[in-house]
Amino acid sequence: MSMIETTKTETTITETKIKVKKISPTAILPKYALPGDAGMDIYSNESMILLPGERKLVPTGISMSIPTGFVGLIWDKSGIAGNHGLKTMGGVIDSGYRGEIKVVLHNLSDKPFHIEQGAKIAQMLIQTVEQKKIEEVNELDETSRGESGFGSTGK
Repeated sequence: MSMIETTKTETTITETKIKVKKISPTAILPKYALPGDAGMDIYSNESMILLPGERKLVPTGISMSIPTGFVGLIWDKSGIAGNHGLKTMGGVIDSGYRGEIKVVLHNLSDKPFHIEQGAKIAQMLIQTVEQKKIEEVNELDETSRGESGFGSTGK
């Protein structure tokens, strides 16, 4: 049985379904706020307070079946990042993971941030991935940039 279910829409876009399981009765399923959005909203399944400088793992109450060949990438919600200084961390959800989706949130502000159960806390993008063969070499090919990094391309 294939874990990927695809259907063709009238506009010939192939849709891949992401299966989501509620592991808590109070969980909210992820959803896209608007047609065409890249990220689906992810919701907290617990109320908590993030103190200034504090980092917490926020449960969502859901698990997902991300198909092989795809990855779930957790990103900041621009409003809570820009207005309240919250930053997501460690946001790679591999296709083989079936445990609860949790979001690492870090409060970079100087004020406590209240997270209510059911609040949008992050967004997840589903993107295709390719695994490449790893080859050890003694030398790398030359490029115009070379080993210059961290600000080397100018302002």
